[in-house]
Amino acid sequence: MSKILIRGAKVLGGEPQDVLIDGETVAEVGTALSAEGATVIEAGGQILLPGLVDLHTHLREPGREDSETVLTGTRAAAVGGYTSVFAMANTHPVADTAGVVEQVYRLGQEHGYCDVQPIGAVTVGLEGKKLAELGAMHDSAAGVTVFSDDGKCVDDAVIMRRALEYVKAFGGVVAQHAQEPRLTEGAQMNEGVVSAELGLGGWPAVAEESIIARDVLLAEHVGSRVHICHLSTAGSVEIVRWAKSRGIDVTAEVTPHHLLLTDELVRSYNPVYKVNPPLRTEKDVLALREALADGTIDIVATDHAPHPHEDKDCEWAAAAMGMVGLETALSVVQQTMVETGLLDWAGVADRMSFAPARIGRAKGHGRPVSAGEPANLTLVDPAYRGVVDPADFASRSRNTPYEGRELPGRVTHTFLRGRATVVDGKLA
Repeated sequence: MSKILIRGAKVLGGEPQDVLIDGETVAEVGTALSAEGATVIEAGGQILLPGLVDLHTHLREPGREDSETVLTGTRAAAVGGYTSVFAMANTHPVADTAGVVEQVYRLGQEHGYCDVQPIGAVTVGLEGKKLAELGAMHDSAAGVTVFSDDGKCVDDAVIMRRALEYVKAFGGVVAQHAQEPRLTEGAQMNEGVVSAELGLGGWPAVAEESIIARDVLLAEHVGSRVHICHLSTAGSVEIVRWAKSRGIDVTAEVTPHHLLLTDELVRSYNPVYKVNPPLRTEKDVLALREALADGTIDIVATDHAPHPHEDKDCEWAAAAMGMVGLETALSVVQQTMVETGLLDWAGVADRMSFAPARIGRAKGHGRPVSAGEPANLTLVDPAYRGVVDPADFASRSRNTPYEGRELPGRVTHTFLRGRATVVDGKLA
């Protein structure tokens, strides 16, 4: 592989430096570097980050290739600056066996736009009744470390306890979709003033918070790791903060859309704003930002949930829940966290690369930008401003809540083990 010299990049937002990539690794970081025959990229003070890692992506393959495929999803990931994504298990068939997770893993290897780490289902068929083949999925070629029934909650406390006990044996983690099903029957949006005015079924914050409270106590009892998916309420923040103060091994994620959007948008009845968990209040949004800044919430995860046009272009009650997010995540984080002064770029690198790689045990990702490390890198132009046009997306689906909205920042280059997957903002 050829050498690549990135000149004048602000590594993690620091002083401009040169970074030399030789083959699959970072060969040197310094000033006034040179390399004969190297391809030179003039960064001009752009931000250089370790390749982003998404712990919560829906790639839909196998079974829903009309929404997304591993190929289109990883292309979208590369455009967004990601070099590794964790693919959720709610496919058709469900990723609850070694065979299915290996299929997804190998598809990721074949397409090569980013690494794909399958997430295994906690229960057979996501039905919440019987543990899936957790050990077999971990021992497979896919080496599964994260297990989740995302899309559904593991609401049975006994099943959840058994899962936590099982994954503890090999250092795995259960990622819980915190939603008490009985409290959310018929729910369409956040329960509050707006739902009352619109006459839509309310989704109470306590439906999320009660499951988180139970599961952090179970994790403490078992001595295992639990991860909270798409945390969305101020109350959930307080529970996780309390659990961490007790030394409970809990981590949590927040999505970009929960950092920016509120339930006021549902007044439009536009199903693009229908998501699980629902958009919450401004108070919740501000609490989530503060919690991400202080480390109570560990990471940003996209919950990239692609849907075909017909699943969103319908009346609100019939619409599918979910939003695409891989290609806009970094821009939303820049707007909500960097430009508000809550995080610097080193903090972004931690929340979107170092920490998710650590939680998911993503080998070779979330590593320092230094000599000898894998050249999984993302170059970002923070001065860029652009209006979101879903027609430009690499994703197969277009269900973005940001259409027509101006967002800051653009990924100009993404490198996966030294190979450019994105050049000048376009897929290589």
